[in-house]
Amino acid sequence: MTILTYPFKNLPTASKWALRFSIRPLSCSSQLRAAPVETGFHHVGQAGLELLTSNDLPASASQSAVQTKTKKTLAKPNIRNVVVVDGVRTPFLLSGTSYKDLMPHDLARAALTGLLHRTSVPKEVVDYIIFGTVIQEVKTSNVAREAALGAGFSDKTPAHTVTMACISANQAMTTGVGLIASGQCDVIVAGGVELMSDVPIRHSRKMRKLMLDLNKAKSMGQRLSLISKFRFNFLAPELPAVSEFSTSETMGHSADRLAAAFAVSRLEQDEYALRSHSLAKKAQDEGLLSDVVPFKVPGKDTVTKDNGIRPSSLEQMAKLKPAFIKPYGTVTAANSSFLTDGASAMLIMAEEKALAMGYKPKAYLRDFMYVSQDPKDQLLLGPTYATPKVLEKAGLTMNDIDAFEFHEAFSGQILANFKAMDSDWFAENYMGRKTKVGLPPLEKFNNWGGSLSLGHPFGATGCRLVMAAANRLRKEGGQYGLVAACAAGGQGHAMIVEAYPK
Repeated sequence: MTILTYPFKNLPTASKWALRFSIRPLSCSSQLRAAPVETGFHHVGQAGLELLTSNDLPASASQSAVQTKTKKTLAKPNIRNVVVVDGVRTPFLLSGTSYKDLMPHDLARAALTGLLHRTSVPKEVVDYIIFGTVIQEVKTSNVAREAALGAGFSDKTPAHTVTMACISANQAMTTGVGLIASGQCDVIVAGGVELMSDVPIRHSRKMRKLMLDLNKAKSMGQRLSLISKFRFNFLAPELPAVSEFSTSETMGHSADRLAAAFAVSRLEQDEYALRSHSLAKKAQDEGLLSDVVPFKVPGKDTVTKDNGIRPSSLEQMAKLKPAFIKPYGTVTAANSSFLTDGASAMLIMAEEKALAMGYKPKAYLRDFMYVSQDPKDQLLLGPTYATPKVLEKAGLTMNDIDAFEFHEAFSGQILANFKAMDSDWFAENYMGRKTKVGLPPLEKFNNWGGSLSLGHPFGATGCRLVMAAANRLRKEGGQYGLVAACAAGGQGHAMIVEAYPK
């Protein structure tokens, strides 16, 4: 096994954990280098790995009317079944493009309006609305409420906003699941929104303090005294933090360290990113991204599709310089998710309510699990920790899962999770488990692209993942989907989605 030690020479903050793990004989790493079995990549010698193409996918992934397999259902006695009737999202766009003049509630309102049109649900039957967001617009701190009012929902319908970094929409959904399962509500709209084109930029703390003190000053003398303390450096703006508060490290820097610790090469990361973009382009061209609803941007043209899907070539991707750890890092703009604007929304109901209203649900929302771990060295390993727990909770194994939908923050993050999930050593030493959970078969993994290609509006991605799983299960004839994501703060989420019987 090739040992990647050079990054650590340039990382004085690199942990003993990362350094130790980089020299472990990871079972997944040896698989990737020695055999194509179960990985979805084909070995092509020491130079690298060949991309899995759409032609290599199993027949079930390309057939449109496959009969759903008959396995046990995950219904539980005395607990209400919670179903997804349908879900939509605005096209996800690169920040600074067509949505740049909007506010977050404009996008959230567009998602809600699209959901109303898609489902024809009467607004008055919606009991509660929950939205996730990360970087909040101060004018609309409860963006769920402002978007609901803008979309025409009754002012009697409560709404609140949640934040949990990249799994904010996941939290919105599971909060809704809890309200329905407990009998508090029958009909929930859950969603999320992010507008990275216009993030709040504050005055410096010194300037803010000066302005507040000036507002309280009672005499001209007090005002002049305060003004005399002004210095030009007070005008330096304070940008939103891009680093972890607890560690002062950016997520990209952490992803680079994680990739090095798990011996994930630059080539492997670029190949995975190319796979994501290629599959997303194929899905877009074939009309499989049916959750996307057109959005007429005020004063501009109607946006109909995601604009970040850009299949390139390994040669072009190899020309990019490291984005975070220079000059030896392996994380680049090409193998990272990009800053994205977008919103999503889902109609979630108690099963009996949905059937009584004449709906044919798309899927059940089953067991879910939230996890947290060390935000320094395991920041992006949420899927590794959450997956075995949610499978055990549901009484399933990896072999039962027909569609995997994992959030792709970075190629290196996905591939590091693969190696951790396929390592008995990691399971025993860091997760307190006797055996590994196993490697997700790549032919079942993010087959319609992922966050690297489709985009990642922080607060909205969770709903996209669930709808992708639900729509893939219907298309491919599977029964169980597994959704998983990492998040800032070293947190993570996983959920089982079960196809609704046809």
